[in-house]
Amino acid sequence: MLTTAIFPGRYVQGDGALSVLGEELARFGERAFAILDPFAMASLREEIEAGIGTRVRLAAERFAGECSDEEIARLADEARAVTPNIIVGIGGGKTLDTAKAVAHTLRLPVAIVPTIASTDAPCSALSVIYTPDGAFKRYLCLPRNPELVLVDTGVIARAPVRFLVAGMGDALSTWFEAEDCRVKRGANMTGRLGPMTAYALARLCYDTLLKYGVLAKAACSRNVVTPALEHIVEANTLLSGLGFESGGLSAAHAIHNGLTVLHETHASWHGEKVAIGTLALLMLADRSPALIDEVFGFCESVGLPTTLAQIGLGDADETALMRVAERACAEGETIWNMPHEVSPRRVVAALRAVDEEGRRRAQTAQVPAAAE
Repeated sequence: MLTTAIFPGRYVQGDGALSVLGEELARFGERAFAILDPFAMASLREEIEAGIGTRVRLAAERFAGECSDEEIARLADEARAVTPNIIVGIGGGKTLDTAKAVAHTLRLPVAIVPTIASTDAPCSALSVIYTPDGAFKRYLCLPRNPELVLVDTGVIARAPVRFLVAGMGDALSTWFEAEDCRVKRGANMTGRLGPMTAYALARLCYDTLLKYGVLAKAACSRNVVTPALEHIVEANTLLSGLGFESGGLSAAHAIHNGLTVLHETHASWHGEKVAIGTLALLMLADRSPALIDEVFGFCESVGLPTTLAQIGLGDADETALMRVAERACAEGETIWNMPHEVSPRRVVAALRAVDEEGRRRAQTAQVPAAAE
């Protein structure tokens, strides 16, 4: 039996980490091509240039907003013109996935600098490719992980708190999906079984979320870095990235991919839709009521969605949900790593059950306590 785990080459995290960006990039050569999202271009350019100093010559291009084949091709052409030694992605998840795909196209190393902790994309050898209008298209599995992941938690703390919460939603799925793969002996992102290390890291990710999630949200709401925020950024970025990639995916991300076929969900972040997918996974898997209650409670405590209305599907009919379910159950999707019976009809039922439980809990929370 072969087991395989994959990791980024170097992970740097801390308040002020941008100050050592030049030192880290210089290990790869003297020329870098950076892809910056609009926030990074407008707000971090001076910090980035100060961190790089004179160690590396930097050319930068603005990311257009969607990790599509068209955008990857455009940026690859721009990068070729400056003959860089390394590609650098600075921004949110789609910017980083695009940078990884551009580096793959050009056969160059890639450095990843997330400005938000909203997904587990930074550490992975994976880019999620969408159509130009934002619908999921395919996974692009890359031959290697990023050579460098550098996370400045001071930058993360300045971002809107919704991003951090969305990252917790993405990370929330990690243990449940890895556990499905462990039980089913399903393949991780390498196509092989994961080692015990991956499953242990996935569980650590879940435990960290429950322990520090509320405190980290409070810190981010005040734009300050605390140990709790550092722990959650590491869980959202490193633990979740290692856990999903070397542990494996199952229903939560497949249902997320299904949800993207409905335009109404496009205003919701990746992790917010994954949170609904995780709750649906628990219903599909007939997990214990106590565990389901714990996960609903966590979502409520940090502000993750627990109803379809919260991701734009309050009026979704059976036809719309069946479209989601059929996409989630497509051939080759990760939902088939579940050690349980799966079908589009069961996925629709799980989504309806999540929605009903979420509504019930919200109504109960609004009922005033009885006078003593």
